[in-house]
Amino acid sequence: MPGIRPGGPQFAEHLQAAAAVVTAAGARDIATDAVPLARVVRGDLVESVHSGHLVVLDPQGQVTLALGDPRVTVLARSSLKPLQTVGMLRAGWASVHPGAEQLALACASHNGEPEHLRVVRGMLDAAGLTEDDLANTPDMPLDPEAAFAWRTEGHGPASITQNCSGKHAAMLATCAAHAGEFGWDTDSYWEPEHPLQIALRAAIEELTGTPVEHTTIDGCGAPLFSTSLTGLARAFGRIARAGAAFDARDGVDVAALPEAQVAQAMHEHPALIGGTGRDVTAAMRAVPGLIAKDGADGVYAAGLPDGSALAFKIVDGGFRPRPVVLAAALQAAGVDPALVEELGRVPVLGHGEPVGAVLAAF
Repeated sequence: MPGIRPGGPQFAEHLQAAAAVVTAAGARDIATDAVPLARVVRGDLVESVHSGHLVVLDPQGQVTLALGDPRVTVLARSSLKPLQTVGMLRAGWASVHPGAEQLALACASHNGEPEHLRVVRGMLDAAGLTEDDLANTPDMPLDPEAAFAWRTEGHGPASITQNCSGKHAAMLATCAAHAGEFGWDTDSYWEPEHPLQIALRAAIEELTGTPVEHTTIDGCGAPLFSTSLTGLARAFGRIARAGAAFDARDGVDVAALPEAQVAQAMHEHPALIGGTGRDVTAAMRAVPGLIAKDGADGVYAAGLPDGSALAFKIVDGGFRPRPVVLAAALQAAGVDPALVEELGRVPVLGHGEPVGAVLAAF
């Protein structure tokens, strides 16, 4: 997969294009209509504020809480992975019966811990492929201990240790398993016009009920499709509800639905979705039946077994307020506050000791 050097002529072109986007947008951009979602208190002063957009839906998909613009168009980043995994099952991956671990890792932004790498290698091996077939951006493991161990073993950045390798391995497996005499090409699976990516785009549009208006490239190198914040929440509610067998889908066994398979895999393997120290893993362990997925640049989405759902976007892209906002949004969706009390505890430190806290603004 080709790269772009920051100092090269290709970057200059993208720099000019980005400036044109900002100019064309005028005063309206992702920060327009954003409201405070979290406040950082240090000592006796509010030190900073994280603003954004948030929506909570009831089991019927109706908005029960809207902060900022619930219809704002977002790049949901890795929060799209459960939707993409549903799309891959629909596109042919289901024909080879991937296990729950494989489905969970397809949804993951994993830490690069040994269990994560084991499942990725198993996915590739089952498809007759190797690590060399992965086209995602090489990187070190997210988990500091895993990264230290990886480097101690003499390794540098690699595609398999990059947090999206599960998704990319699943994309390759889908191409290898796709019905047809020759299957789909695995050499260019990451290109936007590849049949796989066209199928994933269609799945995202169907699950969210929102047309894709923008297509770009995610940090891992795969195509990234836009959606609305409400559409993202809607999709998570649908997937979570299917996993709890609330939706019989006109008499069809709900357990056979890709949505149900994905939800059940996330329920069974929350540690594969993130890993050690990750709030997404902690949230799914704390709340029965919850499916949740974090995304880069401040995006988060979650769904509950009854079909209630939420999604939010922190407009500054920050990580620090995410668990606090998630805990408050889950309470707004009806979750027992006691279940998410620990999730919502984010201290502000001074000399290694708590001197304040990050607090939800709603």
